[in-house]
Amino acid sequence: MRTAAFLYPWDVVGDPHAAGRLAALGVQQITLASAYHSARALTPRHPHHRIVTARHAAVLYPPDAARWAGRDLRPHPQDWVAGPDPFGAAARALTDAGLEVHTWVVLAHNSRLGAEHPSTVVHNAYGDRYPWAPCIARPEVRDYLVDLAAEAAVRPGARGTELESCGWYGLAHLHAHDKIAGVPLSGAAQYLMSVCFCTVCAEGYGELGIPAPELRSAVVRALEPLWTTGGVGPAPGAAPGPEPVGGPRGRAGEWAAVEALLGVEPAGVLRTWRDRAARTLQRAAVRAVRDAAADGFRVLLHADPAAHRCGANVGVDPVEVLTYADGVVLPCTGGAAVRTDVLAPFADRSAASPAAVKTVAANLTVVSGMGGSPHTLAADAAHAAGLGADELRLYHAGLASDADLAAVAKALREPG
Repeated sequence: MRTAAFLYPWDVVGDPHAAGRLAALGVQQITLASAYHSARALTPRHPHHRIVTARHAAVLYPPDAARWAGRDLRPHPQDWVAGPDPFGAAARALTDAGLEVHTWVVLAHNSRLGAEHPSTVVHNAYGDRYPWAPCIARPEVRDYLVDLAAEAAVRPGARGTELESCGWYGLAHLHAHDKIAGVPLSGAAQYLMSVCFCTVCAEGYGELGIPAPELRSAVVRALEPLWTTGGVGPAPGAAPGPEPVGGPRGRAGEWAAVEALLGVEPAGVLRTWRDRAARTLQRAAVRAVRDAAADGFRVLLHADPAAHRCGANVGVDPVEVLTYADGVVLPCTGGAAVRTDVLAPFADRSAASPAAVKTVAANLTVVSGMGGSPHTLAADAAHAAGLGADELRLYHAGLASDADLAAVAKALREPG
């Protein structure tokens, strides 16, 4: 199977041996961040540092001044990696080592944007703002994200791109000193805490037949048992953690739980409005990238087969998404049940364009300290392949220890 590893430019810039180490790992491709959210990252092998603090969401290349002139929403450059174009420098080193480079573009996840433009973010049913989550139903946000996708994806030397967070973001967010785990949240509760009631979304709900104040009250009533008795707790078998977790029954069960809590008609209004906004953004972003790129440039979405899901792996329709994107990258860490839950809906690709090969990539965490299983990579990859995956993504070659990378290299050398 074709295999790619995720990487940050700061894993390569300033380390003359990084590209060679990655080529020796046995991967064919590096998916290299060109636009990324704020983070604090370990660099266990870099000769000059161990921790990189990306203080805010930024592009890791020089943004086009003409493209963004006079616009309120614009990408911010970074200043924590040396040089004017860290992505370009890293991409050249990786290409020289024989690796194919694709861009890794994070879109609707940007705390600085939300802090500077609070009217553009998701407002939950209680009126709380999520500065990390731009509201993708707003025209100005969508225009910004589509232009960012085109610019950040089509960088010199890149042969394709993977668009992360190309859809709704919501409550789930790894925040500094996070303190929201005191009440456990099921997938249904995560969803209800993630729906937006900004002015644009409120108008959209009304156009679909339910006034926004009525819908907001219904969401608050549905959530009320959560705060008093924990009555909307985790689904049976759900794993702990800040992100909604599916499990073998999770995705189907989550939406059924939303309908049970909220009512079928109100849930349907939310679903119709949010699905429409997500599809509009995704199609526009993919088209913008294609228009900016040369022929053969691959455009993949980080995705989840449950259309109501939000976050880094945005909800999509498993059939429809393959009619406009070249493929999907799916979250497959968490055991055989999770891989089956995520991959099975993409098994039938007959509705996709027959003129193009559609990629289904299984994304497996290989950092032991982050819950990954590098020592079972060969078996996990074989299981994913049996469910229809034709490529692998490994998260994350820069964050992994030497022992983790040695296990990865061994697995990738094994036949099959």
